[in-house]
Amino acid sequence: MSKKRILAGAAGLVFTLAAATGASADEMTLKVAGVLPVEHYGHKMLEQIKADIEGADVGLKVKYFPAGQLGSGEELLEDTIRGNVDLVHAFVYAHKDPVLEINSLPFLVGSWDELKRVYGTKDSAYSQIMAETLDRLGLKFLGNVAEGFIGVVSTKKPENHAAVGDKGIHIRVWSSQVAKDTTEAIGFRTTTMNWAEVFAAVQSGAVDGAICCTPQATYTFFTQSDVGKYFVPYNAFVEASTYYASKRTWEKLDDKQRAAVQAAVDRAAASFTDWAQANDEGYVSKIREAGWEVLELTDAERGAIADHIKASVWPAVEELVGKEIVDRLRNDR
Repeated sequence: MSKKRILAGAAGLVFTLAAATGASADEMTLKVAGVLPVEHYGHKMLEQIKADIEGADVGLKVKYFPAGQLGSGEELLEDTIRGNVDLVHAFVYAHKDPVLEINSLPFLVGSWDELKRVYGTKDSAYSQIMAETLDRLGLKFLGNVAEGFIGVVSTKKPENHAAVGDKGIHIRVWSSQVAKDTTEAIGFRTTTMNWAEVFAAVQSGAVDGAICCTPQATYTFFTQSDVGKYFVPYNAFVEASTYYASKRTWEKLDDKQRAAVQAAVDRAAASFTDWAQANDEGYVSKIREAGWEVLELTDAERGAIADHIKASVWPAVEELVGKEIVDRLRNDR
């Protein structure tokens, strides 16, 4: 067992013992974890959540662990289910339930207006499915953040970038069969890789690039470090992440404390998405100004790729997560 997991388990035991020995709900300290680097806007939003929760004066303190200090997204999901972590902001991987592959469903939305409605409202089919699935796992869904549409970062120029077909380069994809199938259907050769390994792999040439990043993340992680030369805004996937809590913790909070936590998350999630939309084009310009080539697609070209992916990948998604789930998403218009 790693030292990190021993420490996380010990912290969870202390929290449990405090509750068992009579500590009241208004004496809780919440352990909050994130995975984004401190330079990222998402880190600022978790700091804001901490300030809002503590400022609500409902007897809650927050201990914030940023930048993956308590582990990756997969590890945090496990530890939050166990109650070792109280609140998390991270991408939710599908290793605990295949329904969570909806987080990688390609071309679910095609505009910022659709993105904000589907990911940013609690009554959308996507949010409802997320809430139902996390509840089955022992987690409380608090809200989504949609940072925008992601593209491909690469050190080599992909061939025939604006159409389906062999691109002649090898790129990283995250741990999702749906994302892998989609990226290969566009024409890339792929290797599945954790996010923590991506920068070094691209920098060393182990892979030629990655499907990974919004314009903001591309500029922050790659362009400023002079790693890469090309950005292709396929917009097949949304960079979406989720705020969720341990149900074990949630059930120990009183109504005022729950309301304070939910209000803090709601404010941060809305601010995060609004900021991302407002800054999206600005970061594309910064990428160009740094000497990178942005390989654009027309609406018709992107639409043709989307039609191909929906015809070739979505049927497999139905088999994986269930036709009822995909129909709920498809009909939520």
